[in-house]
Amino acid sequence: MNIKKKKIDFWFSIGSTYTYLTVARIKNIIKNISINIKLKPFNVRTIMLEMDNRPFPPSKKIKVDHMWRDIQRRAEIYEIVIPSMPVPYPLKNMEIANQIALLGVNEGWCLDYLELTYYNWFVNKLPAGEEENLILTFKELNLNYEKIKKNAVTNEIENNLIKQTKIAKSKGIFGAPTFIVEKELFWGDDRFEDAIKWYNK
Repeated sequence: MNIKKKKIDFWFSIGSTYTYLTVARIKNIIKNISINIKLKPFNVRTIMLEMDNRPFPPSKKIKVDHMWRDIQRRAEIYEIVIPSMPVPYPLKNMEIANQIALLGVNEGWCLDYLELTYYNWFVNKLPAGEEENLILTFKELNLNYEKIKKNAVTNEIENNLIKQTKIAKSKGIFGAPTFIVEKELFWGDDRFEDAIKWYNK
């Protein structure tokens, strides 16, 4: 009898600000406690627009300012790099960034890409999905950026990201990052540890 291996599905969307806090520490978490994490890129913008949810528009400057300060505080608590302000936001090329992530899942380099593209966005101020960020990211990864970009913008990858986003919506996902353990959904970077505890039950 085959027993399905327990896992945490990490649903992420490059463009989500709080996802920085997860991707900057996820490698150490996996290494230290040996958890089985499956990477699931999707387009959170599509879901949020369908819900008429625009969480951090320019008209809500007080909320936006709090978001960035909250991220800085949590980065300090986690002992990861604290981004200085301003960070370019929102992203213009969110779809491309996530199509590349989906290709990376297929080819095995997604986690490294996630970590570096967020670092280059939050620390080096190069927006994820744009040429400067991608060129630097894949240079550091020693991967062929031109080949990756060509493969990531195919109709197949584009359609697969749309399908992945529909799956996310069908599971009740409404934001990123989201962690799913069996049928339990944990939304937000600050619920990552809760998801791990549920995984270890």
